[in-house]
Amino acid sequence: MSGYLRIGKLEEAVKVFESMVEKNVVSWSSMVNGYCKNGRVGEARKLFDRMDESRNQFTWCSMIDGYMKAGCFEDGFQLFLQMRREGQVGIEPTIMTVIFESCGRNGRYKEGCQVHGLMSHLGFEFDVFLGNSIIAMYSKFGCINEARKLFDTIREKDVVSWNSLIYGYVQAGRVEEANELFEKMDSRDSVSWTTLITGFSNKGLTKKCIELFSKMPERDCVAWTALISGFINNGAHEEAILWFLKMIRSGIRPNPLTLSILLSASASLAFLSLGQQLHSLVFKMEAEHDLSIQNSLISMYTKCGTVNDAHKIFKSITTPNIISFNSMITGFSHNGFGGEALELFKQLVDEGHEPNEVTFLGVLSACTHVGLVEEGWDYFKSMRTLFKVEPGPDHYACMVDLLGRAGLLNEAMELIESMPFEPHCGVWGALLGASRTHNFLDLAELAAQQILKLEPNNATPYVVLSDIYSSMGKRIDEEQMRSSRRFRGVKKSPGCSWIAVK
Repeated sequence: MSGYLRIGKLEEAVKVFESMVEKNVVSWSSMVNGYCKNGRVGEARKLFDRMDESRNQFTWCSMIDGYMKAGCFEDGFQLFLQMRREGQVGIEPTIMTVIFESCGRNGRYKEGCQVHGLMSHLGFEFDVFLGNSIIAMYSKFGCINEARKLFDTIREKDVVSWNSLIYGYVQAGRVEEANELFEKMDSRDSVSWTTLITGFSNKGLTKKCIELFSKMPERDCVAWTALISGFINNGAHEEAILWFLKMIRSGIRPNPLTLSILLSASASLAFLSLGQQLHSLVFKMEAEHDLSIQNSLISMYTKCGTVNDAHKIFKSITTPNIISFNSMITGFSHNGFGGEALELFKQLVDEGHEPNEVTFLGVLSACTHVGLVEEGWDYFKSMRTLFKVEPGPDHYACMVDLLGRAGLLNEAMELIESMPFEPHCGVWGALLGASRTHNFLDLAELAAQQILKLEPNNATPYVVLSDIYSSMGKRIDEEQMRSSRRFRGVKKSPGCSWIAVK
Protein backbone atom coordinates (compact mmCIF):
# COMPACT_ATOMS: atom_id res chain seq x y z
CA MET A 1 0.00 0.00 0.00
CA SER A 2 2.75 2.45 0.94
CA GLY A 3 4.54 1.62 -2.31
CA TYR A 4 1.48 2.47 -4.39
CA LEU A 5 1.03 5.74 -2.49
CA ARG A 6 4.67 6.69 -3.05
CA ILE A 7 4.31 6.41 -6.82
CA GLY A 8 0.91 8.15 -6.88
CA LYS A 9 -1.28 5.10 -7.62
CA LEU A 10 -4.05 5.96 -5.17
CA GLU A 11 -6.74 3.61 -6.50
CA GLU A 12 -4.44 0.59 -6.20
CA ALA A 13 -3.54 1.65 -2.64
CA VAL A 14 -7.25 1.91 -1.79
CA LYS A 15 -7.84 -1.68 -3.00
CA VAL A 16 -5.00 -2.96 -0.83
CA PHE A 17 -6.24 -0.96 2.18
CA GLU A 18 -9.80 -2.26 1.84
CA SER A 19 -8.58 -5.86 1.56
CA MET A 20 -6.58 -5.66 4.80
CA VAL A 21 -8.07 -7.75 7.60
CA GLU A 22 -6.41 -5.73 10.33
CA LYS A 23 -5.61 -2.08 9.93
CA ASN A 24 -3.35 -0.18 12.32
CA VAL A 25 -2.82 3.54 12.85
CA VAL A 26 -0.02 3.59 10.25
CA SER A 27 -2.21 2.19 7.46
CA TRP A 28 -5.14 4.48 8.33
CA SER A 29 -2.88 7.55 8.53
CA SER A 30 -1.13 6.66 5.27
CA MET A 31 -4.47 6.51 3.44
CA VAL A 32 -5.62 9.82 4.92
CA ASN A 33 -2.36 11.36 3.75
CA GLY A 34 -2.68 9.73 0.31
CA TYR A 35 -6.18 11.09 -0.24
CA CYS A 36 -5.08 14.57 0.87
CA LYS A 37 -2.06 14.63 -1.43
CA ASN A 38 -4.37 13.85 -4.33
CA GLY A 39 -6.72 16.68 -3.36
CA ARG A 40 -9.53 14.34 -2.31
CA VAL A 41 -10.03 15.86 1.12
CA GLY A 42 -13.68 14.78 1.40
CA GLU A 43 -12.75 11.09 1.25
CA ALA A 44 -9.77 11.72 3.51
CA ARG A 45 -12.06 13.26 6.13
CA LYS A 46 -14.40 10.27 6.06
CA LEU A 47 -11.48 7.97 6.90
CA PHE A 48 -10.20 10.44 9.48
CA ASP A 49 -13.57 10.50 11.29
CA ARG A 50 -13.70 6.69 11.36
CA MET A 51 -10.36 6.52 13.19
CA ASP A 52 -11.72 7.99 16.44
CA GLU A 53 -9.12 7.72 19.20
CA SER A 54 -6.39 6.03 17.13
CA ARG A 55 -5.28 9.23 15.40
CA ASN A 56 -1.69 10.33 15.95
CA GLN A 57 0.15 13.57 15.21
CA PHE A 58 0.84 12.49 11.63
CA THR A 59 -2.88 11.86 11.02
CA TRP A 60 -3.94 15.25 12.35
CA CYS A 61 -1.16 17.05 10.48
CA SER A 62 -2.00 15.29 7.19
CA MET A 63 -5.69 16.18 7.42
CA ILE A 64 -5.10 19.79 8.44
CA ASP A 65 -2.46 20.24 5.72
CA GLY A 66 -4.77 18.60 3.18
CA TYR A 67 -7.52 21.11 3.91
CA MET A 68 -5.12 24.04 3.74
CA LYS A 69 -3.57 23.02 0.43
CA ALA A 70 -7.03 22.40 -1.05
CA GLY A 71 -7.96 26.00 -0.27
CA CYS A 72 -10.29 25.05 2.60
CA PHE A 73 -8.71 27.25 5.27
CA GLU A 74 -11.77 27.41 7.53
CA ASP A 75 -12.11 23.61 7.63
CA GLY A 76 -8.39 23.20 8.32
CA PHE A 77 -8.32 25.81 11.07
CA GLN A 78 -11.45 24.42 12.75
CA LEU A 79 -9.85 20.98 12.73
CA PHE A 80 -6.77 22.44 14.41
CA LEU A 81 -9.01 23.93 17.13
CA GLN A 82 -10.73 20.55 17.51
CA MET A 83 -7.33 18.92 17.98
CA ARG A 84 -6.57 21.40 20.75
CA ARG A 85 -9.93 20.81 22.47
CA GLU A 86 -9.70 17.02 22.39
CA GLY A 87 -6.10 17.03 23.64
CA GLN A 88 -5.52 13.68 21.92
CA VAL A 89 -2.10 14.78 20.67
CA GLY A 90 0.16 17.60 21.71
CA ILE A 91 1.23 20.59 19.67
CA GLU A 92 4.38 19.90 17.70
CA PRO A 93 6.43 22.02 15.25
CA THR A 94 5.26 20.35 12.02
CA ILE A 95 1.56 21.07 12.63
CA MET A 96 2.34 24.61 13.74
CA THR A 97 4.42 25.22 10.61
CA VAL A 98 1.46 24.11 8.49
CA ILE A 99 -0.80 26.58 10.35
CA PHE A 100 1.61 29.51 10.06
CA GLU A 101 2.30 28.88 6.37
CA SER A 102 -1.44 28.65 5.65
CA CYS A 103 -2.23 31.84 7.59
CA GLY A 104 0.45 33.69 5.65
CA ARG A 105 -0.63 32.29 2.28
CA ASN A 106 -4.29 33.16 2.89
CA GLY A 107 -3.71 36.53 4.55
CA ARG A 108 -5.32 35.39 7.81
CA TYR A 109 -3.64 37.88 10.11
CA LYS A 110 -6.04 37.43 13.03
CA GLU A 111 -5.69 33.64 13.18
CA GLY A 112 -1.92 33.82 12.70
CA CYS A 113 -1.53 36.21 15.63
CA GLN A 114 -3.83 34.08 17.79
CA VAL A 115 -1.80 30.93 17.22
CA HIS A 116 1.49 32.79 17.77
CA GLY A 117 0.08 34.14 21.04
CA LEU A 118 -1.09 30.67 22.04
CA MET A 119 2.38 29.24 21.55
CA SER A 120 3.98 32.05 23.55
CA HIS A 121 1.41 31.50 26.33
CA LEU A 122 2.22 27.77 26.42
CA GLY A 123 5.91 28.56 26.70
CA PHE A 124 6.64 26.83 23.43
CA GLU A 125 10.32 26.88 22.52
CA PHE A 126 10.83 28.42 19.06
CA ASP A 127 13.42 26.45 17.14
CA VAL A 128 14.84 27.88 13.93
CA PHE A 129 12.50 25.79 11.73
CA LEU A 130 9.36 27.06 13.43
CA GLY A 131 10.71 30.58 13.84
CA ASN A 132 11.35 30.79 10.10
CA SER A 133 7.73 29.90 9.33
CA ILE A 134 6.50 32.68 11.66
CA ILE A 135 8.91 35.22 10.14
CA ALA A 136 7.65 34.24 6.68
CA MET A 137 4.04 34.58 7.84
CA TYR A 138 4.50 38.08 9.23
CA SER A 139 6.46 39.04 6.11
CA LYS A 140 3.53 38.00 3.92
CA PHE A 141 1.22 40.05 6.13
CA GLY A 142 3.46 43.07 5.57
CA CYS A 143 4.19 43.21 9.30
CA ILE A 144 7.92 43.53 8.83
CA ASN A 145 8.60 44.99 12.29
CA GLU A 146 7.06 41.94 13.99
CA ALA A 147 9.06 39.68 11.68
CA ARG A 148 12.26 41.54 12.59
CA LYS A 149 11.59 41.22 16.32
CA LEU A 150 11.23 37.46 16.03
CA PHE A 151 14.28 37.25 13.74
CA ASP A 152 16.38 38.99 16.40
CA THR A 153 15.32 36.45 19.05
CA ILE A 154 16.52 33.42 17.05
CA ARG A 155 19.99 32.55 18.35
CA GLU A 156 21.17 30.22 15.59
CA LYS A 157 19.81 31.64 12.35
CA ASP A 158 20.09 29.68 9.13
CA VAL A 159 19.98 30.98 5.56
CA VAL A 160 16.18 30.50 5.48
CA SER A 161 15.83 32.90 8.44
CA TRP A 162 17.75 35.60 6.58
CA ASN A 163 15.94 34.95 3.31
CA SER A 164 12.52 35.12 4.97
CA LEU A 165 13.24 38.53 6.46
CA ILE A 166 14.83 39.85 3.25
CA TYR A 167 11.67 38.75 1.43
CA GLY A 168 9.60 40.66 4.00
CA TYR A 169 11.57 43.87 3.46
CA VAL A 170 11.24 43.45 -0.32
CA GLN A 171 7.49 42.91 -0.02
CA ALA A 172 7.23 46.04 2.12
CA GLY A 173 9.15 48.06 -0.49
CA ARG A 174 12.06 48.62 1.91
CA VAL A 175 14.73 47.39 -0.46
CA GLU A 176 17.59 49.37 1.12
CA GLU A 177 17.04 47.58 4.44
CA ALA A 178 16.81 44.29 2.56
CA ASN A 179 20.16 45.09 0.97
CA GLU A 180 21.72 45.92 4.36
CA LEU A 181 20.54 42.55 5.68
CA PHE A 182 21.86 40.82 2.55
CA GLU A 183 25.32 42.37 3.08
CA LYS A 184 25.44 41.02 6.65
CA MET A 185 24.84 37.40 5.62
CA ASP A 186 27.73 34.98 6.19
CA SER A 187 26.50 32.67 3.46
CA ARG A 188 23.96 33.23 0.69
CA ASP A 189 22.07 30.89 -1.58
CA SER A 190 20.29 31.45 -4.90
CA VAL A 191 17.13 32.54 -3.08
CA SER A 192 19.02 35.33 -1.28
CA TRP A 193 20.34 36.79 -4.53
CA THR A 194 17.12 36.32 -6.48
CA THR A 195 14.93 37.91 -3.80
CA LEU A 196 17.10 41.03 -3.72
CA ILE A 197 17.15 41.23 -7.53
CA THR A 198 13.35 41.15 -7.42
CA GLY A 199 13.37 43.91 -4.79
CA PHE A 200 15.52 46.22 -6.92
CA SER A 201 13.44 45.52 -10.04
CA ASN A 202 10.26 46.39 -8.09
CA LYS A 203 11.80 49.81 -7.50
CA GLY A 204 12.73 50.19 -11.17
CA LEU A 205 16.46 49.91 -10.41
CA THR A 206 17.31 47.63 -13.33
CA LYS A 207 20.97 48.71 -13.43
CA LYS A 208 21.32 47.61 -9.81
CA CYS A 209 19.70 44.29 -10.76
CA ILE A 210 22.31 43.72 -13.48
CA GLU A 211 25.11 44.66 -11.08
CA LEU A 212 23.84 42.21 -8.46
CA PHE A 213 23.21 39.49 -11.04
CA SER A 214 26.78 39.81 -12.38
CA LYS A 215 28.15 39.15 -8.87
CA MET A 216 26.23 35.91 -8.38
CA PRO A 217 28.61 32.95 -8.00
CA GLU A 218 26.13 30.64 -9.75
CA ARG A 219 23.18 31.77 -11.85
CA ASP A 220 20.36 29.27 -12.12
CA CYS A 221 17.20 29.47 -14.21
CA VAL A 222 15.26 31.14 -11.39
CA ALA A 223 17.79 33.99 -11.16
CA TRP A 224 17.77 34.54 -14.93
CA THR A 225 13.97 34.52 -14.90
CA ALA A 226 13.85 37.06 -12.05
CA LEU A 227 16.14 39.41 -13.99
CA ILE A 228 14.19 39.04 -17.24
CA SER A 229 10.90 39.50 -15.40
CA GLY A 230 12.25 42.70 -13.85
CA PHE A 231 12.93 44.18 -17.28
CA ILE A 232 9.43 43.28 -18.48
CA ASN A 233 7.76 44.72 -15.37
CA ASN A 234 9.62 47.98 -15.99
CA GLY A 235 8.60 48.15 -19.64
CA ALA A 236 12.06 47.27 -21.01
CA HIS A 237 10.78 44.49 -23.25
CA GLU A 238 13.61 44.64 -25.78
CA GLU A 239 16.16 44.42 -22.96
CA ALA A 240 14.32 41.37 -21.59
CA ILE A 241 14.58 39.63 -24.95
CA LEU A 242 18.32 40.38 -25.20
CA TRP A 243 18.92 38.90 -21.75
CA PHE A 244 16.85 35.86 -22.66
CA LEU A 245 19.15 35.28 -25.64
CA LYS A 246 22.15 35.57 -23.28
CA MET A 247 20.50 32.99 -21.04
CA ILE A 248 20.13 30.54 -23.92
CA ARG A 249 23.73 31.10 -25.03
CA SER A 250 24.86 30.41 -21.44
CA GLY A 251 23.36 26.96 -21.69
CA ILE A 252 20.60 27.59 -19.14
CA ARG A 253 17.37 25.81 -19.98
CA PRO A 254 14.32 28.07 -19.51
CA ASN A 255 11.44 26.87 -17.37
CA PRO A 256 7.70 27.38 -18.09
CA LEU A 257 7.67 30.66 -16.12
CA THR A 258 10.55 32.04 -18.22
CA LEU A 259 8.66 31.24 -21.42
CA SER A 260 5.43 32.71 -20.07
CA ILE A 261 6.99 36.06 -19.25
CA LEU A 262 8.86 36.16 -22.59
CA LEU A 263 5.58 35.51 -24.38
CA SER A 264 4.20 38.46 -22.41
CA ALA A 265 7.01 40.62 -23.79
CA SER A 266 6.27 39.41 -27.33
CA ALA A 267 2.62 40.29 -26.82
CA SER A 268 3.42 43.79 -25.51
CA LEU A 269 5.63 44.44 -28.54
CA ALA A 270 3.22 42.69 -30.94
CA PHE A 271 6.36 40.80 -32.03
CA LEU A 272 4.72 37.83 -33.74
CA SER A 273 7.86 36.20 -35.14
CA LEU A 274 9.49 36.08 -31.69
CA GLY A 275 6.29 34.67 -30.21
CA GLN A 276 6.24 31.95 -32.88
CA GLN A 277 9.87 31.08 -32.16
CA LEU A 278 9.05 30.81 -28.45
CA HIS A 279 6.08 28.63 -29.34
CA SER A 280 8.46 26.30 -31.20
CA LEU A 281 10.70 26.21 -28.13
CA VAL A 282 7.67 25.26 -26.04
CA PHE A 283 7.21 22.17 -28.23
CA LYS A 284 10.91 21.29 -27.99
CA MET A 285 10.62 21.45 -24.21
CA GLU A 286 7.43 19.35 -24.33
CA ALA A 287 5.67 22.08 -22.34
CA GLU A 288 2.77 22.64 -24.74
CA HIS A 289 0.29 21.31 -22.17
CA ASP A 290 1.44 23.64 -19.38
CA LEU A 291 -1.63 25.78 -18.62
CA SER A 292 0.30 28.97 -17.79
CA ILE A 293 2.15 28.74 -21.12
CA GLN A 294 -1.07 28.01 -23.02
CA ASN A 295 -2.68 31.09 -21.47
CA SER A 296 0.36 33.21 -22.37
CA LEU A 297 0.25 31.92 -25.96
CA ILE A 298 -3.43 32.87 -26.24
CA SER A 299 -2.62 36.38 -25.02
CA MET A 300 0.38 36.70 -27.35
CA TYR A 301 -1.44 35.56 -30.48
CA THR A 302 -4.50 37.76 -29.83
CA LYS A 303 -2.36 40.84 -29.19
CA CYS A 304 -0.50 40.12 -32.43
CA GLY A 305 -3.84 39.88 -34.25
CA THR A 306 -3.73 36.16 -35.08
CA VAL A 307 -6.97 35.25 -33.33
CA ASN A 308 -7.44 31.90 -35.10
CA ASP A 309 -4.13 30.61 -33.72
CA ALA A 310 -5.13 31.76 -30.24
CA HIS A 311 -8.49 30.04 -30.52
CA LYS A 312 -6.85 26.76 -31.64
CA ILE A 313 -4.72 26.80 -28.50
CA PHE A 314 -7.75 27.61 -26.33
CA LYS A 315 -9.68 24.67 -27.78
CA SER A 316 -6.70 22.37 -27.13
CA ILE A 317 -6.76 23.10 -23.37
CA THR A 318 -8.27 20.14 -21.54
CA THR A 319 -9.45 22.12 -18.53
CA PRO A 320 -9.33 25.88 -19.17
CA ASN A 321 -9.36 28.11 -16.10
CA ILE A 322 -10.77 31.62 -15.71
CA ILE A 323 -7.51 33.12 -17.03
CA SER A 324 -7.86 31.04 -20.21
CA PHE A 325 -11.42 32.26 -20.75
CA ASN A 326 -10.53 35.86 -19.93
CA SER A 327 -7.58 35.88 -22.34
CA MET A 328 -9.70 34.49 -25.18
CA ILE A 329 -12.73 36.71 -24.49
CA THR A 330 -10.52 39.81 -24.35
CA GLY A 331 -8.69 38.68 -27.49
CA PHE A 332 -11.93 38.21 -29.41
CA SER A 333 -13.21 41.57 -28.19
CA HIS A 334 -10.11 43.62 -29.04
CA ASN A 335 -9.89 42.10 -32.50
CA GLY A 336 -13.48 42.90 -33.46
CA PHE A 337 -15.02 39.47 -32.80
CA GLY A 338 -17.63 40.70 -30.33
CA GLY A 339 -20.15 37.97 -31.08
CA GLU A 340 -17.57 35.22 -30.50
CA ALA A 341 -16.55 36.88 -27.21
CA LEU A 342 -20.14 36.84 -25.95
CA GLU A 343 -20.62 33.21 -27.03
CA LEU A 344 -17.50 32.26 -25.08
CA PHE A 345 -18.82 34.10 -22.02
CA LYS A 346 -21.99 32.00 -22.23
CA GLN A 347 -19.84 28.86 -22.38
CA LEU A 348 -17.86 30.05 -19.35
CA VAL A 349 -21.03 30.43 -17.28
CA ASP A 350 -22.59 27.17 -18.55
CA GLU A 351 -19.46 25.26 -17.49
CA GLY A 352 -19.74 26.60 -13.94
CA HIS A 353 -16.85 29.07 -13.93
CA GLU A 354 -17.27 32.30 -11.97
CA PRO A 355 -16.58 35.42 -14.07
CA ASN A 356 -14.51 38.16 -12.44
CA GLU A 357 -13.74 41.83 -13.06
CA VAL A 358 -11.46 41.06 -16.02
CA THR A 359 -14.12 38.86 -17.64
CA PHE A 360 -16.66 41.66 -17.61
CA LEU A 361 -14.20 44.18 -19.04
CA GLY A 362 -13.86 41.88 -22.04
CA VAL A 363 -17.61 41.33 -22.30
CA LEU A 364 -18.50 45.04 -22.07
CA SER A 365 -15.76 45.87 -24.57
CA ALA A 366 -17.26 43.28 -26.94
CA CYS A 367 -20.67 44.91 -26.61
CA THR A 368 -19.05 48.26 -27.39
CA HIS A 369 -17.40 47.00 -30.58
CA VAL A 370 -20.60 45.33 -31.78
CA GLY A 371 -22.87 48.17 -30.63
CA LEU A 372 -25.09 46.04 -28.38
CA VAL A 373 -26.40 48.69 -26.01
CA GLU A 374 -29.23 46.73 -24.37
CA GLU A 375 -27.08 43.63 -23.96
CA GLY A 376 -24.32 45.79 -22.49
CA TRP A 377 -26.72 47.19 -19.91
CA ASP A 378 -27.87 43.66 -19.04
CA TYR A 379 -24.29 42.41 -18.54
CA PHE A 380 -23.39 45.50 -16.51
CA LYS A 381 -26.38 45.08 -14.19
CA SER A 382 -25.81 41.31 -13.86
CA MET A 383 -22.35 41.93 -12.40
CA ARG A 384 -23.90 42.81 -9.04
CA THR A 385 -27.19 40.93 -9.18
CA LEU A 386 -26.06 37.55 -10.55
CA PHE A 387 -22.30 37.30 -10.10
CA LYS A 388 -21.61 39.47 -7.03
CA VAL A 389 -18.89 41.39 -8.89
CA GLU A 390 -18.72 45.08 -8.02
CA PRO A 391 -18.23 47.29 -11.12
CA GLY A 392 -15.06 49.37 -11.02
CA PRO A 393 -14.07 52.59 -12.82
CA ASP A 394 -12.99 50.70 -15.95
CA HIS A 395 -16.39 48.98 -16.23
CA TYR A 396 -18.09 52.37 -16.03
CA ALA A 397 -15.69 53.68 -18.68
CA CYS A 398 -16.72 50.80 -20.98
CA MET A 399 -20.39 51.60 -20.46
CA VAL A 400 -19.85 55.31 -21.11
CA ASP A 401 -17.99 54.37 -24.28
CA LEU A 402 -20.82 52.01 -25.34
CA LEU A 403 -23.52 54.62 -24.72
CA GLY A 404 -21.44 57.39 -26.26
CA ARG A 405 -20.80 55.51 -29.49
CA ALA A 406 -24.54 54.92 -29.78
CA GLY A 407 -25.15 58.67 -29.42
CA LEU A 408 -26.76 58.27 -25.98
CA LEU A 409 -24.64 60.95 -24.36
CA ASN A 410 -27.25 62.12 -21.86
CA GLU A 411 -27.59 58.53 -20.57
CA ALA A 412 -23.79 58.34 -20.42
CA MET A 413 -23.68 61.51 -18.32
CA GLU A 414 -26.37 60.18 -16.00
CA LEU A 415 -24.33 57.01 -15.50
CA ILE A 416 -21.24 59.06 -14.63
CA GLU A 417 -23.23 61.07 -12.09
CA SER A 418 -24.46 57.82 -10.48
CA MET A 419 -20.96 56.41 -9.94
CA PRO A 420 -20.24 55.55 -6.29
CA PHE A 421 -16.68 56.90 -6.64
CA GLU A 422 -14.89 59.67 -8.50
CA PRO A 423 -14.57 58.99 -12.24
CA HIS A 424 -11.03 58.59 -13.55
CA CYS A 425 -9.63 59.96 -16.82
CA GLY A 426 -10.75 56.89 -18.73
CA VAL A 427 -14.40 57.66 -17.98
CA TRP A 428 -14.11 61.32 -18.95
CA GLY A 429 -12.00 60.39 -21.96
CA ALA A 430 -14.75 58.08 -23.25
CA LEU A 431 -17.28 60.91 -22.87
CA LEU A 432 -14.93 63.37 -24.57
CA GLY A 433 -14.41 61.06 -27.53
CA ALA A 434 -18.14 60.47 -27.94
CA SER A 435 -18.82 64.21 -27.65
CA ARG A 436 -16.40 64.88 -30.49
CA THR A 437 -18.03 62.20 -32.66
CA HIS A 438 -21.52 63.61 -32.12
CA ASN A 439 -20.54 67.31 -31.73
CA PHE A 440 -21.87 67.71 -28.18
CA LEU A 441 -19.88 70.81 -27.31
CA ASP A 442 -21.21 71.32 -23.76
CA LEU A 443 -20.36 67.78 -22.68
CA ALA A 444 -17.01 67.93 -24.48
CA GLU A 445 -16.07 71.08 -22.54
CA LEU A 446 -17.18 69.46 -19.26
CA ALA A 447 -15.20 66.26 -19.94
CA ALA A 448 -12.12 68.24 -20.98
CA GLN A 449 -12.32 70.34 -17.81
CA GLN A 450 -12.48 67.21 -15.63
CA ILE A 451 -9.56 65.54 -17.42
CA LEU A 452 -7.39 68.63 -16.98
CA LYS A 453 -8.19 68.65 -13.25
CA LEU A 454 -6.87 65.11 -12.99
CA GLU A 455 -4.04 65.38 -15.55
CA PRO A 456 -3.06 69.01 -16.17
CA ASN A 457 -0.38 68.02 -18.71
CA ASN A 458 -2.70 65.87 -20.81
CA ALA A 459 -2.80 67.33 -24.32
CA THR A 460 -5.85 65.37 -25.51
CA PRO A 461 -8.54 67.79 -24.17
CA TYR A 462 -6.86 70.73 -25.93
CA VAL A 463 -6.59 68.83 -29.22
CA VAL A 464 -10.16 67.51 -29.14
CA LEU A 465 -11.73 70.85 -28.21
CA SER A 466 -9.68 72.61 -30.89
CA ASP A 467 -10.99 70.12 -33.45
CA ILE A 468 -14.60 70.59 -32.33
CA TYR A 469 -14.30 74.39 -32.39
CA SER A 470 -12.77 74.17 -35.85
CA SER A 471 -15.52 71.90 -37.21
CA MET A 472 -18.16 74.28 -35.83
CA GLY A 473 -16.46 77.35 -37.28
CA LYS A 474 -15.57 78.80 -33.87
CA ARG A 475 -12.19 80.17 -34.95
CA ILE A 476 -11.72 82.46 -31.94
CA ASP A 477 -12.39 79.63 -29.46
CA GLU A 478 -10.10 77.35 -31.44
CA GLU A 479 -7.23 79.84 -31.34
CA GLN A 480 -7.78 80.51 -27.63
CA MET A 481 -7.54 76.79 -26.93
CA ARG A 482 -4.31 76.46 -28.90
CA SER A 483 -2.85 79.53 -27.17
CA SER A 484 -3.82 78.16 -23.76
CA ARG A 485 -2.00 74.93 -24.54
CA ARG A 486 1.14 76.76 -25.66
CA PHE A 487 1.03 79.04 -22.59
CA ARG A 488 0.86 76.05 -20.22
CA GLY A 489 3.62 74.26 -22.11
CA VAL A 490 1.48 71.20 -22.75
CA LYS A 491 2.83 69.14 -25.63
CA LYS A 492 1.20 66.33 -27.48
CA SER A 493 3.22 63.11 -27.35
CA PRO A 494 4.49 62.32 -30.84
CA GLY A 495 3.28 59.13 -32.46
CA CYS A 496 5.83 56.39 -33.00
CA SER A 497 6.11 52.98 -34.55
CA TRP A 498 8.79 50.37 -34.96
CA ILE A 499 9.60 47.58 -37.32
CA ALA A 500 11.58 44.37 -36.94
CA VAL A 501 14.59 44.38 -39.29
CA LYS A 502 15.75 40.98 -40.50
